[in-house]
Amino acid sequence: VQLQASGGGLVQAGDSLRLSCAVSGRTSRIYVMGWFRQAPGKEREFVGGINWSGSSTYYADSVKGRTTISRDNARNTVYLQMNYLKAEDTAVYYCATGGAWPPNPSTDFRSWGQGTLVTVSS
Repeated sequence: VQLQASGGGLVQAGDSLRLSCAVSGRTSRIYVMGWFRQAPGKEREFVGGINWSGSSTYYADSVKGRTTISRDNARNTVYLQMNYLKAEDTAVYYCATGGAWPPNPSTDFRSWGQGTLVTVSS
């Protein structure tokens, strides 16, 4: 499976942004999907995940309430909608495939795509 995240860019604090993750090679509906991010000089951080059907989502406390993950299995695409962006959201964002729900972010995600950079200016 190949994953490609897109949609990043330079935004202002308070703006919204939607990232996409295109899944190819195998149908996306067989995977739990997750979003992660890595800020400069920091460890990779789990942002959230979505189950196979899209009926259940799970978010990190740092983004809960202003983030929505959704998926369109017909398009093999997963989305990360982030609102009220803050400077601390600046990071490279990655999507990944997993298998268990609810996921253990430390162990359950396997395939990773190339990330997309989000820069939030304050």
